[in-house]
Amino acid sequence: MGILEGKRILVTGVITDSSIAFHIARLCQEQGATVVLTGYGRLSLVERIAQRLPETPPVLELDVTDTGHLDSLADRVREHVDGLDGIVHSIGFTPQEALGGNFLNTSWEDVATAMHTSTYSLKALSTALLPLMKDGGSIVAMDFEHSVSFPVYDWMGVAKAGLMSTARYLARYLGKDSIRVNLVSAGPLRTMAARSIPGFEELADMWPQRAPLGWDTTDPEPAARAVVALLSDWFPATTGEVVHVDGGFHSTGA
Repeated sequence: MGILEGKRILVTGVITDSSIAFHIARLCQEQGATVVLTGYGRLSLVERIAQRLPETPPVLELDVTDTGHLDSLADRVREHVDGLDGIVHSIGFTPQEALGGNFLNTSWEDVATAMHTSTYSLKALSTALLPLMKDGGSIVAMDFEHSVSFPVYDWMGVAKAGLMSTARYLARYLGKDSIRVNLVSAGPLRTMAARSIPGFEELADMWPQRAPLGWDTTDPEPAARAVVALLSDWFPATTGEVVHVDGGFHSTGA
């Protein structure tokens, strides 16, 4: 019997089978949960990748910046499950112009896109699905170390810092509904999303050298396990927290 036995979990962000979200969905199923996926853009690709999971889950179209998609999301989820016990937010996007050392020259329009998609979307997704979480539950979002600046990460770093603040405020306001909101801050992983960041290799190469436990940039399982643990009932009194799964990199100095 798994630690998510009987739970209903919605997972966003599956693009390929190297996505952190794919491995979260896989572990959720292995631990007994019923999973619903959302996809954006090439939905047929997500549906094809979903078939590689232990059980093929339904895939719902979701653009988190589209109010129409958000307004209809709860009803579309109800076609597959009668409620939700957990939500995984694994969504982030920043225009190329807002990355790669272009921080000082980035326009507000590009910054706004980054903040809307990567930060505000956590609030938008949570409130859209709130009617399905009548018995409480857990919301977990994927983060990246935001307490310091990194080369090339630029406005995505700002968006991630905003994500942490958003999670704290959600934790404050959703606590009365017995809903926990936490983040998992993973080290750099060689996913499709990461490959779109100019200079990502520079960031990835230094991580294993600095992390006390080392770091495998090709293994999303440790981060996925942390998400599953937070979705379970094993953290009943933890909210507004960020769990680092980065080999300890965040704790080291020069």
